[in-house]
Amino acid sequence: MSIATIDIQPRVLTIDFVDDKLSVTIADGRTLLVPVAWYPRLLHATEQERKDWRVFEDEDGRDILFWEQVDELIPAIALLTGIPSRESERSFTRWLASRTTVA
Repeated sequence: MSIATIDIQPRVLTIDFVDDKLSVTIADGRTLLVPVAWYPRLLHATEQERKDWRVFEDEDGRDILFWEQVDELIPAIALLTGIPSRESERSFTRWLASRTTVA
């Protein structure tokens, strides 16, 4: 028995925030909308921090969305497959506390 696999390499064109959603347009014409709440660091980011993003490729050539100011990385494929942040509550709480201290 053989198992078919599909090698999807979504290429990110634009990122925007619409209401409580992260909107990502990919090169094949689709626009993905996912809840910002899936990514707590983005949920707590300022508008300026949200606008400061870039896309880079990992070692396998897959697009990764990156917000340096809030240290958030999201693989484009995770958006397509519906995978929210896997950051632990402990890690997020520590990060949030450090933002309060800085602010």
